[in-house]
Amino acid sequence: MVEIWHGLTRAVQLIVTLDPEVMAIAGLSLRIAISSTLLAAVICLPLSSLIHFQNFRGKRSLISLIQTFYSIPTVTVGLLVFVLFSRSGPLGGLNLLFTPTVMVIGQIILVTPILLGLTISALSGVDRTITDTARSLGASGWQAAWVVLREARFAVMAAVILGFGRAISEVGLAIMVGGNIRGFTRVITTAISLETSKGDWELSMALGIILIIIALVINIALNRIQQR
Repeated sequence: MVEIWHGLTRAVQLIVTLDPEVMAIAGLSLRIAISSTLLAAVICLPLSSLIHFQNFRGKRSLISLIQTFYSIPTVTVGLLVFVLFSRSGPLGGLNLLFTPTVMVIGQIILVTPILLGLTISALSGVDRTITDTARSLGASGWQAAWVVLREARFAVMAAVILGFGRAISEVGLAIMVGGNIRGFTRVITTAISLETSKGDWELSMALGIILIIIALVINIALNRIQQR
């Protein structure tokens, strides 16, 4: 118990003093998670609008498939990305394996189903008369979609925040395609895994506290958006 208390005290000290290694790991984690979430949002918002507003055969099945991938294991996505970008893979010539870039690509794949599915659900919750009114006033298909997106903006923002939470907290993909290289691809979750196995309680706890703080901020943001 004394050892745990000492580790917790030391962990808080590392955070308060802005320990360079702790800040570097946390900063890289945030950069990768924010980049992947924003890029996924750029892809998913127009794609989800297209799926929602178009009627086509198999639409329900496609949405069900997207929702099925909400809980896809991160190691499965990591394996897919590793195979694609390994030296013998189709994209191996890009030499992106074990770099932050490929970690961003992997996290984009990971959060895309969440952003797609939740955005489609958000658009479905908007009163259909809004779309009909926009169309009657001469709006094009994409203009009407933009009007509906604006109406559903708080639910869409919640979807983006949930996607960020999924990205910042994953560990399997980051280890497999990032390699957990110190000072280059080591993020909060992979560092916690490594340092705990080494018995470095102080650094593990410091990073764990930071991850909890990020989760708390995400939860507060979601609650505020839901209230809106």
